[in-house]
Amino acid sequence: MRVGFVGAGRMGRPMVTRLVAAGHDVGVLGRTAEKRGDLEALGARAVGEVTEVAARADVVVLCVFTDEQVREICLDAALPAIMPPGSALVVHTTASPGTIGAIAAHAAGVDVVDAPVSGGPHEVAAGRLTLFVGGSDDAVARVRPVLECYGDPVLHVGPGGAGQKVKLVNNALFAGHIGLLGESVRLGERIGLPESVLLEALAHGSASSRVLSLVAARGSVASFGEMVGEFVAKDVAVVRGIAGELGTDLGVLDDVITAIDVDRHDQAGSGAVPGTGGRHHVSNATAESM
Repeated sequence: MRVGFVGAGRMGRPMVTRLVAAGHDVGVLGRTAEKRGDLEALGARAVGEVTEVAARADVVVLCVFTDEQVREICLDAALPAIMPPGSALVVHTTASPGTIGAIAAHAAGVDVVDAPVSGGPHEVAAGRLTLFVGGSDDAVARVRPVLECYGDPVLHVGPGGAGQKVKLVNNALFAGHIGLLGESVRLGERIGLPESVLLEALAHGSASSRVLSLVAARGSVASFGEMVGEFVAKDVAVVRGIAGELGTDLGVLDDVITAIDVDRHDQAGSGAVPGTGGRHHVSNATAESM
């Protein structure tokens, strides 16, 4: 299959590697000569313009960082209009379901599939990345051979936009887990238990969870927050915005999330969300998607 790829960064690069290894004809956007050389070393065709990526692709994969970047590429630069009729666009970026709907509305003759991810570069490299996929049955079936190069499980959760909705709920709950664990560590410290002892012990009890295991591996809630904060803040801001648009909110989850102070990090960048202050500061992150 001819695959175009935009966004070969920390997550996208190992996706390209696995696509090439599976025998797909992969054309990847590389803005600099150095980047194009690196992509060609993987066995991909490196090109310098989005038009070159999209013009002959059966499937175009978009793996950029923000909803704003998705809108710039797909709506402002009109990526779907460049793609051949009958092709499909896959959006891995965690974005607003409304963005996916807007792209689909402007993508005449092109199927739009949203497939936000849960996991990091190691899961991509191992072919074990979780994908929450939204789109029509036919569109998802056509792009599945691409997604299964690095995704397992590939979960078709509903029509277009449904993948984003599942991912946003997932990330709100993920942030809530961190907040609850942070508060539990504070409780332990108040009654005389060191954080390291508590994390190790709780991993063997009924309170064990995937988040607890991840935090324990990093050694502390604060250290884990340093790793994931940028992504948690971005996605919490999106889910709060969507909930507000629909006339609802995050309920008790919002109180728990406030405990890790994602707002402070979000205000440091763009799209600030009014914060209420918190106890566990979540800040810079590595490029993983939870």
